[in-house]
Amino acid sequence: MNRLLQSWRLLHINRVLVRHGLDKIILDIHLFRPLRFLLYVLPWNWVRGPLPPRGVRIRRALEELGPVFVKFGQALSVRPDLVPEDIATELARLQDRVPPFAGKEAMALVATALGRPLDEAFLEFDREPFASASIAQVHGARLHGGEDVVVKVVRPGIERIIRRDVGLLYTIAELAELYWRDARRLRPREVVAEYEKIILDELDLMREAASASQLRRNFEDASELKVPEIYWEYTRSRVMVMERIYGIPISDTETLSKQGFDLKVLAQRGVDIFFTQVFTHNFFHADMHPGNIFIAPESVSNPQYIAVDFGIMGSLMPADQHYLAENFLAFFNRDYQRVAELHVQSEWVPAGTRVDEFEAAIRSVCEPIFERPLKDISFGHLLVRLFQTARRFDMEVQPQLVLLQKTLLNIEGLGRQLYPDLDLWQSAKPFFEDWMKQQLGGKALLRELKKNAPRWGESLPRLPGQISDVLEQARDGRLRVRLGSDELKALRREMRAGNQHTIMAIVGAALMVSAAVIFGLDGYSPLMLAGMPVVSWVLGGLGVFCILSAWPDTHD
Repeated sequence: MNRLLQSWRLLHINRVLVRHGLDKIILDIHLFRPLRFLLYVLPWNWVRGPLPPRGVRIRRALEELGPVFVKFGQALSVRPDLVPEDIATELARLQDRVPPFAGKEAMALVATALGRPLDEAFLEFDREPFASASIAQVHGARLHGGEDVVVKVVRPGIERIIRRDVGLLYTIAELAELYWRDARRLRPREVVAEYEKIILDELDLMREAASASQLRRNFEDASELKVPEIYWEYTRSRVMVMERIYGIPISDTETLSKQGFDLKVLAQRGVDIFFTQVFTHNFFHADMHPGNIFIAPESVSNPQYIAVDFGIMGSLMPADQHYLAENFLAFFNRDYQRVAELHVQSEWVPAGTRVDEFEAAIRSVCEPIFERPLKDISFGHLLVRLFQTARRFDMEVQPQLVLLQKTLLNIEGLGRQLYPDLDLWQSAKPFFEDWMKQQLGGKALLRELKKNAPRWGESLPRLPGQISDVLEQARDGRLRVRLGSDELKALRREMRAGNQHTIMAIVGAALMVSAAVIFGLDGYSPLMLAGMPVVSWVLGGLGVFCILSAWPDTHD
């Protein structure tokens, strides 16, 4: 049944593309290129009138296809270096201008979620939303205490639509693993699983509110980033109420320039905020497209960013942080051997990869790029080139890093919209150097001692008694070592299998001995003796079967 529904969904996608005049995209796919002549044969192409610009058609098709496709368009909208400018400009409308659902329906959803009439909860409530995105829309309101707030409401029925489209992505991933030789390295099912977790988490506004509170706490002593306050009394899983903050959209560079903002300083501060989140707090806003980022209008001399929409947040394991920082530093210093070694050590490429060959491949990609001014180097293009090179070495996609990579590309695109000459590398390098010093220096040792002191203080008083118990058990022969490695688990399985083989062999031998004894019996009645050969052969056959079952399998 699921396959049938997914087939209908694929058919619907193709119909939407055709309806918006994008059928050429379908026939540009390598598999369908032999059918390109259909563009001239299909009857709707004979009567089709003038079409809107391609960017408008693509944006409308993505809006009609739903939130999964809108998110894809949002990601592309901040990368004018990866897609044509006219398409990127139109896709930017997907950031906060997706067609809204009815305001009356939104008001009913809020009242139901809060369990009381709307006029009891709010002094005022704007029926028309002032922003609408793929997952939710936002209404202005005022509390009875006079506070201006925004009310975020999840779109009705959106979870069913998302699950349907994610199911389709799983089907495509499974087909890719069957028919695409690079799929094992790219791990499409794991990437889809990571995306499914992210987008379903985005539906839980209690989770988003908690993320906003954490980010607000991380920057409470800093002036670089302002995060709205959450009103927990009015927040539910499908409704969130937070402080209303007024700012200039980060994409409105004309207004920012007129207000007197230094766009270069603004771009560099955005990069600083991002790397502070990743390498200092290890908790970062992972949906930093222009629709979610504003600038406080009164902060001209000391620019302050304002962040909204905290549905997608990310963090890294310490090991990933370490390898990323070292990789970036090695890239900055053109230490390609270290880059290759780190990829092998972190098992991003197979353990048997020759470091010298991988180093040479990385050098061939990076050297021509680094010969240009750093401001002209697109991190997006560099990642694409490196990805193509790594294919030769079976480098696997790291699903836990996909979110960070996507956010980093967004930050670079956002920064270069503000200031085209932004040198991302120069802005980022001090963060990596400071982070490595903090991890490896004396401060790191003191920090770890301080962090673990309470736990050690609790354990130390018990340590002499524990040592005494161990020594007594060792003296009396009662000491047991409990290990749980995968190798020992495999050894236990082999031992159990060996025991089973031994038992089967013993049983088989016993049955064969019994068969021989029964076959040689005499002195019994003719009736009994007549049945003895049959019993003997049955027992003998069972014995042979048991012995053959116990025979070791040489293919294991």
